[in-house]
Amino acid sequence: MDRIFYWVLNASILGAAAGLIVLLLRLIRALPRLGVYLLWLLPLIRLWIPVGLSNKYSLLSLLSRVATKTIVVWEPVPGLPQWTVTNSIQAAQSYRPLVYKTDLLAGIFRVAGAVWAIVAAAALLCAVLLYIFTKSALKDAQHVEGNIYRSDRVLTPAVYGILRPKIILPATLADADLPYILAHERIHIRRCDNLWRVIAIVTACLHWFNPLAWVFLKYFFADMELACDAGVLKKLPDAERKAFAATLLSCAAGKTYYASAFGGAKTRLRIENILSYKKLSVASAICFAALLVAIAVTIITNATGG
Repeated sequence: MDRIFYWVLNASILGAAAGLIVLLLRLIRALPRLGVYLLWLLPLIRLWIPVGLSNKYSLLSLLSRVATKTIVVWEPVPGLPQWTVTNSIQAAQSYRPLVYKTDLLAGIFRVAGAVWAIVAAAALLCAVLLYIFTKSALKDAQHVEGNIYRSDRVLTPAVYGILRPKIILPATLADADLPYILAHERIHIRRCDNLWRVIAIVTACLHWFNPLAWVFLKYFFADMELACDAGVLKKLPDAERKAFAATLLSCAAGKTYYASAFGGAKTRLRIENILSYKKLSVASAICFAALLVAIAVTIITNATGG
């Protein structure tokens, strides 16, 4: 268990660095909200996958001689990119098998590994129980049509479930608000956002010791809603923006972790984005896509091993 935790801790450090970069990039209002949402894949990859292709333009190349050690896992052909692991802890003397530099470090990681496993298991158990309780509380929702239901136990419209997602609406919701709400929730379903919510929550539970993992979870959920709003606005006439914003304001009370809720993110920010939304030109979309690809390459690749 200590060896697993050693690499989890390494991944948590790299994931934290990638997430902080995303937090800075999301402050750029010109970036498309869908692009910002997709950028959260970068810290997710860093938090889960320790191995990556080497690249001399990687951000980690700046740190490889000072704060990190690059370990070559596989080099298929000299001259081609290596598969490497970035080790930021540098507490090991050798890595295959993992041997610590001192007995004291070995003891520390044995204890830390056990504590990490126990708390992670407890956090995952709590998450599973919360999901089960949420699902069971909505069993009495009244079917309307298709995958649309109404319930007096929800405060805001939301998508529940992963394999067979259901849109559950508050019993008191006005029919005039339905077109905007259903358009929003169907984008969540099309993008499999509830699955990504579960993956994000499991990731935070595994990296429970890293406070930034929970900060990233919060902003990931917020950017999910902003990206979904942008998807609705893309097909919405300009004259209907105020009506969409008013619908959002009326549904701002609810918040849930396992469902993609219509009113679940910061309402003021979402309304500002709705009222100031501008559609991208084809040229702008291509430029932003190229920028996001360049950012992704520098963040998820490793330094070249020596």
